[in-house]
Amino acid sequence: MSDTTAPETKADGQKSLPRPAVDKGHEELKTLEVLKRTTTEYLLPNWRLVVTSLVGSVVVAGTTGILPWLIKQVFDEVLDHKDVTKLVLIALGTIGVSAFKGLAAYTTNMTKNAIGQRIISAIQTRMFARIMRADLAWIAKTHSGRFISSFMTDAGRVRDTVTMSVIDFTQNSLTVVALMGSMFFMNWKLALMGCSVIPFGMIYMRKLGKKTRKASRKGLEGTGDLSALISEALGGIRVVKAYGQEQHEITRVSATVQTVLGHAMRGFRAKAKASPLTESLSGVGIAGVIYFGGMAVIDAHLTKGELMAFISAMMLAYQPLKAVANTQTIMQEGVAAAARVFPILDIEPTIVSGPDAKPLQLKDGAIRFENVNFAYSDGTHALKGVSIEVPRGHTVALVGPSGGGKSTTLNMVPRFYDPSSGRVLIDGQDIREVTLDSLRDAISLVTQEPFLFDDTVRANIAYGRPGASEAEIETAARNAAAHDFIMALPKGYDTRVGEAGMKLSGGQRQRIAIARAMLKNAPILLLDEATSALDTASELQVQNALAALMQGRTTLVIAHRLSTIKHSNMIYVIDDGRVLESGDHASLVAQGGLYAELSHSQFDHDIPDDEVTVSSGGAVKAVAGV
Repeated sequence: MSDTTAPETKADGQKSLPRPAVDKGHEELKTLEVLKRTTTEYLLPNWRLVVTSLVGSVVVAGTTGILPWLIKQVFDEVLDHKDVTKLVLIALGTIGVSAFKGLAAYTTNMTKNAIGQRIISAIQTRMFARIMRADLAWIAKTHSGRFISSFMTDAGRVRDTVTMSVIDFTQNSLTVVALMGSMFFMNWKLALMGCSVIPFGMIYMRKLGKKTRKASRKGLEGTGDLSALISEALGGIRVVKAYGQEQHEITRVSATVQTVLGHAMRGFRAKAKASPLTESLSGVGIAGVIYFGGMAVIDAHLTKGELMAFISAMMLAYQPLKAVANTQTIMQEGVAAAARVFPILDIEPTIVSGPDAKPLQLKDGAIRFENVNFAYSDGTHALKGVSIEVPRGHTVALVGPSGGGKSTTLNMVPRFYDPSSGRVLIDGQDIREVTLDSLRDAISLVTQEPFLFDDTVRANIAYGRPGASEAEIETAARNAAAHDFIMALPKGYDTRVGEAGMKLSGGQRQRIAIARAMLKNAPILLLDEATSALDTASELQVQNALAALMQGRTTLVIAHRLSTIKHSNMIYVIDDGRVLESGDHASLVAQGGLYAELSHSQFDHDIPDDEVTVSSGGAVKAVAGV
């Protein structure tokens, strides 16, 4: 069971995948808030590179501002006086200035890219750390594909906001200032005329920025949907093919692709509208300067060199000015991405070690539930006054209908969830008062669908004990009845198991998971329907491995097949979040309650009692198939 919110329902009746939990405060992020946070958290730690980039920007701006002055000298000092020496010096000076400008631009671009890569690395690392440490309930609210989308797309947009909207904005602004300074120095009246169109452009760009932000937000949501759909389709490809639903999945993805395309085109159109506006306004400004400047030259109020230098300065200012104007739209894309990234970066787990928590002091490994109640965030009550005892070295089973609360009960022990009220104790210690690391170090978990990483068999077995020796890994594999099939693999223990272990059969994956639990050698064992998905032959092998694993350990087991737990020391029947019955197999059958109904419905097809033996501590060892 998981703490999830209800999925959205689309107009066609399809259920959409759960979207990221983005609170309203993050949705309404302001541009200045994003810039302030990204500057503080990501630019300041790289201040040396930032300073280098800014120095380069100043040099680029300064050298650009010199070029109009050199042009003025050519027309006023060289051509009129036919001074070849000055002409050569100005030509050489132009080469030197341009080379210096190019070196500064190279330095600025390199440092900007270095800053950008460090920013995206920092964001991705922090995002992953937050997700890994987040509560399972929070993680369950968002499809994994959308997390991947945030890693690959949103983080890049936030980086662009910093590098392009802060560093590039600074460089372009300085260049514009330098060129405008030259223009005002040469002729302040013409400068005012040329700059008069700028305020109109800024107002229009602000309006376009709002449209870009909305389109970007929708587009990023669509990209997340697309990532989730592809991830889901690939994960369930066997089911897709088995039911002949390839076209259905193609249609779903195609529809989402078209949605993303539509939002992208709206964003592109909004940004593209900036170009004709800036072109037109620049044309008006330049035309005015040409006319009035030309008249000033005719009337001898302005030299030809001054006019050429002024027009050159305006033309040189055109590109950086256009980039400054476009910054607004780029920043809005970053704000839309930040609204999706910041909730992940800001998530704080609620299940943590308390400030006064102490390491768990293990004596017997006995577990006790004391009147435990639990409700999910949507108000659903999963557990209602559950009290359970699991004595040292005993095997206690939880049975009952699906959705009755068995998995929620088991998930309380490693603190995947915390009780709303009541306590869970291990050796008399409230698990909320011990450190989380020491608690989970004392527990091994084997689930119905064992997860294996796309790594070697050896690495998967040693996952809980990375420093384990070769001999310890092999011993665990032998005890889990896995050594023989491992040695038959192409590279033995060095064979990669594939994504989620898909190169192995279900029984093989389960035995590797059991070997992993054996190698950890924790005193408390949790088994969540560890054999229910296996065929008869595989179940027999896994049951034998489980019997060895359960030996001498305090074991809490969930099972739908009663034949696998009928010899447990104690069985609790749970339904609707309550413990309805408890006792051993024989006494529960004699009570004639829910367990008796389940037993009569199953054991007609199960193995005879004399084909199941019980090891010490209540562990079940199957001798024949179930």
